[in-house]
Amino acid sequence: MSCHRLAAAPELAGGRGHQQRVREPGNSGSSQCATMELGPLEGSYLELLNSDADPLCLYHIYDQMDLAGEEEIELYSEPDTDTINCDQFSRLLCDMEGDEETREAYANIAELDQYVFQDSQLEGLSKDIFKHIGPDEVIGDSMEMPAEVGQKSQKRPFPEELPADLKHWKPAEPPAVVTGSFLVGPVSNSSTLPCLPLPTLFNQEPASGRMHLEETDQMPMPSSSSSLSCLNLPEGLIQFVPTVSTVPQGLWQISGTGTGVSSIFIYHGEVPQASQVPPPSGLTVHGLPTSPDRPGSTSPFAPSATDLPSMPEPALISRANVTEHKTSPTQCQAAGEVSNKLPKWPEPVEQFYRSLQDTYRAEPAGPDGILMEVDLVQARLERSSSKSLERELATPDWAERQLAQGGLAEGLLAAKERRRPRETQVIAMLGKAGQGKSYWAGAVSRAWACGRLPQYDFVFSVPCHCLNRPGDVYRLQDLLFSLGPRPLVAADEVFSHIVKRPDRVLLILDAFEELEAQDGFLHSTCSPAPAEPCSLRGLLAGLFQKKLLRGCTLLLTARPRGRLVQSLSKADALFELSGFSMEQAQAYVMRYFECSGMTEHRDRALALLRDRPFLLSHSHSPTLCRAVCQLSEALLELGEDAELPSTLTGLYVGLLGCAALNGPPGALAQLAKLAWELGRRHQSTLQEDQFPSADVRTWAMAKGLVQHPPGATESELAFPSFLLQCFLGALWLALSGEIKDKELPQYLALTPRKKRPYDNWLEGVPRFLTGLIFQPRARCLGALVGPSATALADRKQKVLARYLKRLQPGTLRARQLLELLHCAHEAEEAGIWQHVVQELPARLSFLGTRLTPPDAHVLGKALEAAGQDFSLDLRSTGIDPSGLGSLVGLSCVTHFRAALSDTVALWESLQQHGDTELLQAAEEKFTIEPFKAKSLKDVEDLGKLVQTQRTRSSSEDTAGELPAVRDLKKLEFALGPISGPQAFPKLVRILTAFSSLQHLDLDALSENKIGDEGVSQLSATFPQLKSLETLNLSQNSITDLGAYKLAEGLPSLAASLLRLSLYNNCICDMGAESLARVLPDMVSLRVMDVQYNKFTAAGAQQLAASLRKCPHVETLAMWTPTIPFSVQEHLQQQDSRISLR
Repeated sequence: MSCHRLAAAPELAGGRGHQQRVREPGNSGSSQCATMELGPLEGSYLELLNSDADPLCLYHIYDQMDLAGEEEIELYSEPDTDTINCDQFSRLLCDMEGDEETREAYANIAELDQYVFQDSQLEGLSKDIFKHIGPDEVIGDSMEMPAEVGQKSQKRPFPEELPADLKHWKPAEPPAVVTGSFLVGPVSNSSTLPCLPLPTLFNQEPASGRMHLEETDQMPMPSSSSSLSCLNLPEGLIQFVPTVSTVPQGLWQISGTGTGVSSIFIYHGEVPQASQVPPPSGLTVHGLPTSPDRPGSTSPFAPSATDLPSMPEPALISRANVTEHKTSPTQCQAAGEVSNKLPKWPEPVEQFYRSLQDTYRAEPAGPDGILMEVDLVQARLERSSSKSLERELATPDWAERQLAQGGLAEGLLAAKERRRPRETQVIAMLGKAGQGKSYWAGAVSRAWACGRLPQYDFVFSVPCHCLNRPGDVYRLQDLLFSLGPRPLVAADEVFSHIVKRPDRVLLILDAFEELEAQDGFLHSTCSPAPAEPCSLRGLLAGLFQKKLLRGCTLLLTARPRGRLVQSLSKADALFELSGFSMEQAQAYVMRYFECSGMTEHRDRALALLRDRPFLLSHSHSPTLCRAVCQLSEALLELGEDAELPSTLTGLYVGLLGCAALNGPPGALAQLAKLAWELGRRHQSTLQEDQFPSADVRTWAMAKGLVQHPPGATESELAFPSFLLQCFLGALWLALSGEIKDKELPQYLALTPRKKRPYDNWLEGVPRFLTGLIFQPRARCLGALVGPSATALADRKQKVLARYLKRLQPGTLRARQLLELLHCAHEAEEAGIWQHVVQELPARLSFLGTRLTPPDAHVLGKALEAAGQDFSLDLRSTGIDPSGLGSLVGLSCVTHFRAALSDTVALWESLQQHGDTELLQAAEEKFTIEPFKAKSLKDVEDLGKLVQTQRTRSSSEDTAGELPAVRDLKKLEFALGPISGPQAFPKLVRILTAFSSLQHLDLDALSENKIGDEGVSQLSATFPQLKSLETLNLSQNSITDLGAYKLAEGLPSLAASLLRLSLYNNCICDMGAESLARVLPDMVSLRVMDVQYNKFTAAGAQQLAASLRKCPHVETLAMWTPTIPFSVQEHLQQQDSRISLR
């Protein structure tokens, strides 16, 4: 007969204590009544919390058995107490499952459960209770608890000591990632057994968090082993049973009698990893009916992993020490074999899990399978201007980028751990067209299939072009199972299992910008019930509004354009793909030719790319890098004297030239029209019946111009890349007679119209259009469609040439100016290029405008051709170090501004590489005039610049000051009342290095509040600030003490200071007297402002009397509400230099 142990809890609803009697079978099968007194509990939950009851007794631990074949458990209670058996309790839980309000109520009760089991005193108990217990005592017949442990009342904080929002309360220190476990062994003489190290018993890794309390793992124990100082365990099978993580850390023994079970050992601690999980077999320890959505708990009030963020999920018990790299098929297969050995789910769920893994595990073959690790940058949104509420993707400086540590796996895991419990998490992956977002989404799916994302049990990847379907007949299971890369067959049991654990689900929506009206999902009124059919738009609205599959993780990939960015403002995490570096692009070329079996052409292809710096700069885009490889492969097959074109237009003309000439008549033009019409509707997919003829469709598919996208139906086709669609759209504009000549300039998007503006969704069209129109016909437009079809292009060329030559580059915004430079470069027309570069202004500011490697290249080429000197502002452009170095090294660039951190990093890199000439140019041209510190990092970067100068001056091979430090004349400090007092001492320590400083402005709209201490520190630097002319100390909470310290230091500035402002401080009469005494000594002072202070008529009269001794002072502004107006008028009548405005 099985051994039953039932820990009974007092009745919560009735508030009365009672006795629970449990039949406990003895060795002979007879039962004995064990009675446990819990004492009377009158009141509600707080009475229970302050009672002497052990919280561990609230959990029920007993062996599961066949209730029909074994002795039934009897629960005795008082006559007025309701009783319920296990079957009734199970039905009750099933009824609660579909009731959202009931589930929410029990979720709140679960938080009380967490509150009970994470008591600080229990943590203390776990540390002390086993301190004096040896190995022999641990596995004795009983475990003796210290008397004070059972007697001490588990007190709770008072309500006023608790957080206001208990639902989202988290402990001050998150608990360590630990797990508890049961060890069950047969009866034997444990005293004669050898000792085994306890951690080796748990040498296994959890598989995707699919552990339940009802399931166990057995481990064979050898009869002999080396003796170690650890726990003695009996010979035979040892079963590993996961349990709650709130059991005190250590080893407990629960003794009892029964059929072959001597003790239950509870081990609670951190479980080490292992490479192999033993197969389960043999005896099983069963539990009470588990509550819905709370596997591993026998209490209906036990919190789930989603309810309690501080309790680790099973998948997070131990993290695999893996790096983000290409997992071999052998490793994937091994991971699948391990998961197959753990029958933790029902068989249909296991089968679906394996089929889903197989779907995503397949890796692309050939060049498609090349995987290059690129940086994942944490992104953020910021307001486009101070007067606008619209947000746009922020452009951090290169050194300020925050890389996602650990790659995609650690990035997703960190984001998951930061989210609030039972809340859907939205993560967006942003990047320009061609940056590899879709490939990255596929890599995430493959990483999960290979076991590198254990925090998710199921991953579903859905291309968003599949979601633009009409109809109101879709359900949530259709979105998950029918619209992915391959339709999946799933039973209702599988779907029910998934919706019970939404926190273990990752849903990937690829190319989110292709959804129609995607910006309205957060505000849509569609909020269907999970079982009600609706439109796909309604399903997505329910997901984003956290009403469907609440608690899941939504991963979006999108281009950061237009109103879509506003929809992502509430995303929980934003990441950005940075693209290839110069070294990665060249490595990709080498691997491409290796995978293509053309290793002999590898070095030659790399030499061709290096000969075209413009194409090399564009190779930061994976799509363009592959296009370059494809054209190089075709050219090298023709002969060794091949060379790549110098423009993007020439690149795509070379790729499509042969395909166009071998196709049906007019096929390319018809395909170009389809591309343009789809782009106007913000789409990239088309139906087979949209082709003008079957021949055109067959030709386009055979040449790779269209293909079946993943997840699409058999009748759906798409262009293989967005840039190819842009090129075809521009080709249609160049050939079409339907476009009026006067409308053609709007498609360049250089001077947007206020009425009916062109949205430029096909953002590559302007550059391709100018290239197709202006480049020689024979090697461009004529090579695609033949000489006879280019008649209209001549007239369009005249229209665009007239428009471009009328533009004034100095009046364009930075983004439009860069686009104009790209268009002029693609045109390869000398007249247009000369007009654009000669009209460039001498001072070019790209502040806040992102500069990509192609932007930096074409800008440098334009500056060299202009024939004049330029001053560049490159702050907040995100320019990479190589681009910054190339622009700084131009002889026509005389001054430049960039982020301090980026510039210092550039200097250090040049010094390490021994490029002395470029280093000297970068130091002499760099300027920070004027400098405004708006954050603590600005002050720290300024300190690094000063430290660089001091290091440079102390070295033997260099001498002199840095021009940026030596020539700084205006310095503003505006950090606000929080950061200001903290950062100001750091500024004071480096202030004396700026020998030419003339204007020191410490005033901020939000008030810096440097206080009297800050003024005292500043006054000590006055003797070294010989050139200071303006000192603004307004709104800094200066009192009489600060005014006294200031007056002591002002004589050091008597020969230079022209303007002094103490506006809106707390200076009283004593402070006014201190200023009045020093005023005659300030022979160079012309303006003094002491308005809105606290001094009275007495202080004003002292200042007025001192002013009469200062004929050099032109204005004294001292109106303040504490002085009677009649007194102020009288003083002004006596001296007109006193200003009351």
